[in-house]
Amino acid sequence: MKIAVIGSGGVGGYYGGLLAQQGHAVTFVARGAHLEAIRKNGLQIKSVHGDFTVKPAATAESPAEIGPVDLVLFCTKTYDTDRAAESIRPILTPETAVLSLQNGIDAAERIGRVVGIAHMLGAATWIASVIESPGVISQVSAFRRIVLGELDGRITPRALAIYEVLKAAEITVELTDNILKVLWTKFVFIAAVSGVGALTRLEMGDYRAVPETRGLLTGIMREVEALARMQNIALDADVVEKSLAFIDASAPAIKASMQRDIEAGHVSEVEAIIGIIGRKGRELGIPTPFSDVVYAALIPIDLKARQVASA
Repeated sequence: MKIAVIGSGGVGGYYGGLLAQQGHAVTFVARGAHLEAIRKNGLQIKSVHGDFTVKPAATAESPAEIGPVDLVLFCTKTYDTDRAAESIRPILTPETAVLSLQNGIDAAERIGRVVGIAHMLGAATWIASVIESPGVISQVSAFRRIVLGELDGRITPRALAIYEVLKAAEITVELTDNILKVLWTKFVFIAAVSGVGALTRLEMGDYRAVPETRGLLTGIMREVEALARMQNIALDADVVEKSLAFIDASAPAIKASMQRDIEAGHVSEVEAIIGIIGRKGRELGIPTPFSDVVYAALIPIDLKARQVASA
């Protein structure tokens, strides 16, 4: 399968590396020092599941350099979604599938508005993986899970084909007929740990059992749950309890990617992960006081990072 990885960071670089190891024609789209390091030394993967290097690694600075592909793994940060979606137009054929592995709940919809929703499948991933240094990906979680599905719930030949490709790479992969439920279930978790982690600047193990802070985690989760139910997305009755149990069982040193970006002074995904909760709440008439306070505390930090980045 010919595959383009758009955003070859912790998520795209790791999964793309696994697929390249399986012999697929994977091209990694990257920029700057990361791109140059991959070209010089290959893409180096340090993983709890085993280290390896993709060398030589096919790379591109722009998707337009690649030519038509069968599959696009769309793994940019959410604030780059619209620009990156425009950039993939030249590599799409009528049969090309686009699989977003981004955070948040509206990635497939946003990309689909640019390239056509017929190209899109929905997906969610659970993984802890970051760029350790240019050209080097560090993957530290026991879990490396992807759930994917057609947005209309059908089990199609293309979805089955992508499922088989990912499964052969030893990724824990599931095919679902209700991807919206999956996306919102993950969002219950990721919104809470991203927001609370970014506020506390602590590892998960340092805040998850503090009663007051656990109350904040739970409050954000309940708000996201309420938004989903108002849209007739049938989350499990105990979705919050399961999310808290997942947090409790996770490695104590985990930090969400949004938190890492904020701590590093980088532009963050606060709009797509926290801000969207309040926006959806106002649209649907649901109060979101916990998320609104977290957003109010974090947005000045993100605005400052954007000012620095554009200077």
